[in-house]
Amino acid sequence: MPEKEVSFEQSINRLEEIVSILEENDQSLDKTIALFEEGLDLVKYCDNKLKQFELKIEEIKRKNDEEE
Repeated sequence: MPEKEVSFEQSINRLEEIVSILEENDQSLDKTIALFEEGLDLVKYCDNKLKQFELKIEEIKRKNDEEE
């Protein structure tokens, strides 16, 4: 997970930056590995956030169904 709390959108934007940088293929191997690792951390963070969003949506739907 990123060191400081960032939004889902910021994380996705950073992932896009990382992919773009890696596609250029002009980084040192050390920098490439560091970017790859950062990207994996961001993917895990975004996946976790998506799961939280899904749970929240299900909770809202369930609550709405109970009220009807």
